[in-house]
Amino acid sequence: MPDLILVDGPDEGVATLTLNRPDKRNALSIALRDEVSDALDALALDEDVRCVVITGAGAVFSAGFDLAEFQVDAPGFADRLWASSDRFHHTVLRFPLPTLAAVNGPALAGGFDLAVLCDIRVASEQARFAHPERLFGDVVYGPLHDLVGGAVARDLCFTGRTIDAAEAHALGLVSALVPAGELAGTAATIARQIAQAPRPVLVRTKAKVVARAAIDPSTATLDL
Repeated sequence: MPDLILVDGPDEGVATLTLNRPDKRNALSIALRDEVSDALDALALDEDVRCVVITGAGAVFSAGFDLAEFQVDAPGFADRLWASSDRFHHTVLRFPLPTLAAVNGPALAGGFDLAVLCDIRVASEQARFAHPERLFGDVVYGPLHDLVGGAVARDLCFTGRTIDAAEAHALGLVSALVPAGELAGTAATIARQIAQAPRPVLVRTKAKVVARAAIDPSTATLDL
């Protein structure tokens, strides 16, 4: 079995975490979410890390949660699914150092949430964003509201409409929009710029970001 995530670095203070299920459009299974959470917990303790880039292998950033797991009817499985979900969202949101999503392709449903939970987003021209899960489940709303404002967040969450990379850039959802071949380099340049700051300063600034979000660690993901 290939690794569900790949972790490179840190190099010059930057670590890169790659979702590695390209055959499944980097769907966020329980196993993948738990590996991401474990990796971020480890990176948080690494004194050489000052910024983490999160991206996807292949042509898709992430198509969201693995819907096949919602069909599993086994004792305790639903509890495990939602516990994994809650831990994953809070681990990304509350990671104590800056995170940068390098959105290489579609970021849908939970993949959209993952990008939004990062501090900064850069996107390739192939990126697009949507909340198709609004047809059958709750949407992570609060962090998106903080990024683009209530009018836009409500539009995207209630309609589920798809926005392309250009519109995402115009709305301020992504900070930079580049050709696909330039995404990794652009993300690395921005991450290295972030990593020039001392780690304690970055930790203090990120703590302000988390406090401003006013998210209680015990809050269920569906209440975000």
